[in-house]
Amino acid sequence: MSSVSSTGLFPDQAPHQPLAARMRPASLDEYAGQDHLLGAGRPLRVALEQGALHSMIFWGPPGVGKTTLAKLLATLADAHFVTISAVLAGVKDIRQAVDLARQQSSQNGRQTILFVDEVHRFNKAQQDAFLPFVEDGTLLFIGATTENPSFELNNALLSRARVYVLKSLDDDALSSLLDRALSDSERGLGQHKLSISPEARSILLGAADGDARRLLNLLEIAADLVPDGGSIETALVSDLLNDTRRRFDKGGEAFYDQISALHKSVRGSNPDASLYWFARMLDGGCDPLYIARRVVRMASEEIGNADPRALELCLNAWNVQERLGSPEGELAVAQAIVYLACAPKSNAVYKAFNAAMKDVASQPSYEPPLHLRNAPTKLMKELGYGQGYRYAHDENDAYAAGEDYFPDELEPRRYYQPVNRGLEQKIAQKLDHLRSLDAQSPVKRRTD
Repeated sequence: MSSVSSTGLFPDQAPHQPLAARMRPASLDEYAGQDHLLGAGRPLRVALEQGALHSMIFWGPPGVGKTTLAKLLATLADAHFVTISAVLAGVKDIRQAVDLARQQSSQNGRQTILFVDEVHRFNKAQQDAFLPFVEDGTLLFIGATTENPSFELNNALLSRARVYVLKSLDDDALSSLLDRALSDSERGLGQHKLSISPEARSILLGAADGDARRLLNLLEIAADLVPDGGSIETALVSDLLNDTRRRFDKGGEAFYDQISALHKSVRGSNPDASLYWFARMLDGGCDPLYIARRVVRMASEEIGNADPRALELCLNAWNVQERLGSPEGELAVAQAIVYLACAPKSNAVYKAFNAAMKDVASQPSYEPPLHLRNAPTKLMKELGYGQGYRYAHDENDAYAAGEDYFPDELEPRRYYQPVNRGLEQKIAQKLDHLRSLDAQSPVKRRTD
């Protein structure tokens, strides 16, 4: 069975369809939200009014109207609409869509819009397969994605399509949609003459979390449980939502945006914002163990030796989460997050490690100097392995002043630069003292 579907205008919205499908807007006036794109004088509205459609990519979270908007554009432009699912389609399906487009052009003189849902799932070969037909005008391409296009699509395709960012619907847009669904007797629930209490409305809007499809699905379930002429009340809506979660794409951009917000709140020494983003991720269904692992990373990257206890505390929190699970473990992770946010900050170890890795990657594989090599055999000793090595514990203050530990071919580096915060203040003082001993030492293995 082909994954290509071809339609003209909107298909009949049969009564057996879900409410969300029946309530798809048939005109721009019915379209909810996205005023930044479709308001008077806004770029997409202007392009529509001027009849200057172009290839485009709609990027936004689920349920904000990406597919609906693409179909509306096709309707307004009187264009043939062909849909491909990037999950199911292959190169053969793309060729079939091209053949349909050519037939429409030759027989009816109509332009064809190729709509690719979840376009981020197209691999490079699939993207390359339809790119020539976008370039020569055979197809007008519209893609929909929940993922950042700059990460998922190749540059050639991005350069030929304008990216429009669709936003989560605000409460005003969702409320308007809810009212239209309750009052519309042909496509909505108007024939049931239902009402909704202000409290129940508020709960539904919050549970929708900017997603129109989710709002209508919840409303439809609630309506099925209320007799005609009745009212949707708070208790009913609360019961429906007992097992639901807010929108949280565990593999998508929303996921990484929220862990980024948590990490940056910790770095910014704001325990309250850090707890908020932690709670948001848990509320969305994120695995607490993933957060615990990331928190351990934060301890080394953001605090380091300014407070070495941070790493131990985070490891303990991870261990508690593994042993006890939720919700007990989440409290331990929250404790670690608050500690990190309040701790003195230092990225000195993080920067030093990256600098050392950069040197190693860009330079030859220098051998350890002979005096640092192990000499377990007679031959190795005869070759000079370990010769002249100074055992630090036999030196004054357990420090071999003037000793050199870098390869002979590499000038000594100073990767680690302690900051003037927390324990690193004392570490810096200690290193300064040792370097002064080096400067005073008569023993110099490396000579200028």
